[in-house]
Amino acid sequence: MLRLFLCGDVMTGRGIDQVLPQPCDPALHEDYVESALGYVRLAERRNGPIPRPVEPATIWGAALDEWARAKPDLRVVNLETSITRSEDFADKGINYRMSPQNAECLAAAAIDCCVLANNHVLDWGREGLRDTLAALQHLNIKTAGAGRDLGEASAPAVLPVAGKPRVLVFSYGLPSSGVPRDWAARPEASGINFLPDLSIRSAERVCAAIARAHRPGDVVVVSLHWGSNWGYEVPDEQVRFAHALIDRAGVSLVHGHSSHHAKGIEVYRGRLILYGCGDFIDDYEGIEGYEDFRDDLAVMYFADIEADGALAETELVPLQIRHFRLNRAAPEDVDWVRHRLSRESRRFGVDLSETAAGRLALAWRPE
Repeated sequence: MLRLFLCGDVMTGRGIDQVLPQPCDPALHEDYVESALGYVRLAERRNGPIPRPVEPATIWGAALDEWARAKPDLRVVNLETSITRSEDFADKGINYRMSPQNAECLAAAAIDCCVLANNHVLDWGREGLRDTLAALQHLNIKTAGAGRDLGEASAPAVLPVAGKPRVLVFSYGLPSSGVPRDWAARPEASGINFLPDLSIRSAERVCAAIARAHRPGDVVVVSLHWGSNWGYEVPDEQVRFAHALIDRAGVSLVHGHSSHHAKGIEVYRGRLILYGCGDFIDDYEGIEGYEDFRDDLAVMYFADIEADGALAETELVPLQIRHFRLNRAAPEDVDWVRHRLSRESRRFGVDLSETAAGRLALAWRPE
């Protein structure tokens, strides 16, 4: 049995970077806030003082105990920030970066793989992307979805696990999540692994890439940065695309992200589809206007995969982002997540139940 940990957006830039030991220059190029320290002040106005600097492991809080308990074989996250001190900012309204020195926080969480095909990894230019790749390589963290050329950007992360199937992680970014088209990697230019749409042609392209890299016994994860930041709707085209990857290429797990809150879950032909994992760590604590979505509630996903690639079981652990740190969620908040995700997953025949204090399990209708 292979146990994978996955989560949504890890946004360790901007305000989070400022509370870590060696932050970047806090100057921003936003209409809303001129300094990353402004996001720290907004959070403090909401929930009280945030001590700083904090140790690199501090931001993970209660997640550290859950990782120690669950003992996943691999930890895969969507890193939605550039690791750089580059000043070559993209004129796009919001730019995330953390200093290379503060990237130690990723090592403190024992992250195995960062998927990078998203709409923030080039926020500080291609120099920033090069710095990001170098910083992660220095930390021995595998990457997928971005590279120094198209070959590197489109290659899967290959993650061996002693005595168990190796895992291939493919990462793609789509324009529906705000990825600029000119960020696409080219044969002789750096960038991300860009997917223009969710057409059958695009599905065939992904399946062909899987076929070239796949060996018998591999577990394949396809990570997709798709869709809007807010709202629970799962478009039919996402459902068709995820099904096509499973039908045509035997994908074991579709890892969707971009929404700032968790979305519906499906188990299709015994394979797990996470349509939106939500933010895992961010600096949104003091931002107003989206409270109904409870984006302060992050979710840890632990998926147990059988040797044949089928899903055995999935455990979810809701946590709360408070003081720029992951904390135990209150019982009523765990119940809120259970009710909301059960509601959004009902169309797929999936329900959630609480199995132990603070933990949820999936139940699904077999096909």
